[in-house]
Amino acid sequence: MNLASSNSAQEDLSNTAQRLKKRLMRGIGQAIADYNMIEQNDVVMVCCSGGKDSFALLRLLLDMRERAPVDFRIIAMNLDQRQPGFPAEVLPAYFESIGVEYRIVSEDTYSIVKDKIPEGKTTCSLCSRLRRAIIYRTALELGATKIALGHHREDLMETLFLNMFFGGKLKAMPPKLLSDDGQHMVIRPLAYCAEKDIAKFARAMDFPIIPCNLCGSQESAQRKQIKTLLSEWEQAFPGRVESIATALQNVVPSHLADGKLFDFKTLSRTTILHEGDIVFDSPDLINPPASAAEASPIRWMKTDESLDANPWSRPNNDEHVQ
Repeated sequence: MNLASSNSAQEDLSNTAQRLKKRLMRGIGQAIADYNMIEQNDVVMVCCSGGKDSFALLRLLLDMRERAPVDFRIIAMNLDQRQPGFPAEVLPAYFESIGVEYRIVSEDTYSIVKDKIPEGKTTCSLCSRLRRAIIYRTALELGATKIALGHHREDLMETLFLNMFFGGKLKAMPPKLLSDDGQHMVIRPLAYCAEKDIAKFARAMDFPIIPCNLCGSQESAQRKQIKTLLSEWEQAFPGRVESIATALQNVVPSHLADGKLFDFKTLSRTTILHEGDIVFDSPDLINPPASAAEASPIRWMKTDESLDANPWSRPNNDEHVQ
């Protein structure tokens, strides 16, 4: 490769990273605005596992703070689960290199999980419960008012199908969640962001990714089955994943079967239904969207006017990726 083509390749990589950053920042900004995730003087504890999603979330939230309409503090938190071979020095070095406050919590959950879960069985359930307890405890110690997790759009949809297929519930992973004891507010600012964009951004930023050796190799895990299913659907039917994401924000209780959400027992001819009898009708028969993307909940990406209306999504004067 000659000098000219080398410079061109570097320029293309930089432009691609800038476009990805802009798209992800807009997604985070819209999610924060839609669900009022971050407020004035919040202390946001960003949970960093060492994976691509949490690295991207931390980096983007730090940049978002510079342009945000409110002041808030960010503290990065990592739980060292004492996994064999875990490079404990990587995350502290990274946190210090970008100048963010951080807390490293070391707890041997690895031994507990390996002791309690038979070999070959999925460890995710017990591991997540142990992590959650430690995260909540640390949030109290730090005075964190919000706990930010790196779950993205596909995580929300995978949870929906996991609950449907294996739990018998129509339940997903909400962008904003109050803990059972009412002490913690969990937020997922990447809820509108596509995993493929996050993966590309992580590669462009060259984050020091740390693989999870505890559960990352469990190819038979139910979540990975769902991930494969969604990926196959998207390849065979482009736009289907976006349509599912849109459905999470367009729930019609009168067309389901949960008597706790809709009073079917007293339903009569005089009952006024705002949804109407359109269960098999297309709402876009007259004016269909130009593409599946225009039916997406991420409407803020479509026009400059909608971006200007959301103070969390206004770009600053420097979109260069650091």
